[in-house]
Amino acid sequence: MLLAITIWVITLVTVILFAGGFWWFPESASSHGFLLDEQFVYTLWVTGVVFILAQVILGYFVFKYKETPDRVAHYSHGSNKFEILWTGATTLLFFLMVSSGFQVWYDMYIVQADPEALQIEVTGQQFAWNIRYAGPDGQFGNTEPQFIDDAGGNPVGLDQTDPASADDLVLPTMAVPVNCQVKLLLRSKDVTHNFSVRELRLKQDTVPGIVIPLVFTATKTGRFEIACSELCGLGHHRMRSFLDVLSIEDYNEWLRDNSEP
Repeated sequence: MLLAITIWVITLVTVILFAGGFWWFPESASSHGFLLDEQFVYTLWVTGVVFILAQVILGYFVFKYKETPDRVAHYSHGSNKFEILWTGATTLLFFLMVSSGFQVWYDMYIVQADPEALQIEVTGQQFAWNIRYAGPDGQFGNTEPQFIDDAGGNPVGLDQTDPASADDLVLPTMAVPVNCQVKLLLRSKDVTHNFSVRELRLKQDTVPGIVIPLVFTATKTGRFEIACSELCGLGHHRMRSFLDVLSIEDYNEWLRDNSEP
């Protein structure tokens, strides 16, 4: 009886913590954030109902079939029909859940960004983020591994002989204009990192040797933390930066200030 009650109490407390909204997401600040939150809540409802039913039944069985001197355990090899039934039901349920979130994923990773979208290159390394802007010419300069010099101020390996590199900006923080489509080009210099901004609902691995595009539109101004959500070494906890979402006027001023020699 004590074990059954313990199971039910833990289940009740868990439901209260989730239903009460404690430790919930911060308010969304991107155009796709609402759809992602909606998908999360939908998934939570489905898995929550299954969790509650499973724990209630578990507690009931623990109480009903508790060990007594005159009771002998009976073992069953199961039923193929029931195995097929619940495996098929689970497959269908997961297919429907994935299908409902497909549009958000498609818009962020498959649909091409507008030609006017602001392109920003993000390179992760142990343990920092390097943010590169193309500058007034709108073109990223060439980069080569042999030119990488962290101590010399060239963390991404800009080729100084390439004229397009002359106006490239490499900064430790990022700024974007509000309500403007942004296309990130995610890279990594060493190991797998993860570019994560909670308020913008962005979370994407950066993989060595691969350029991964990520499209988003910020809808609210403010300063948001850029964190690495992939354990990348002993200094992982220090790998953080900030993303400032600014009005178009403030963004242009920020760009001018950081473009000065």
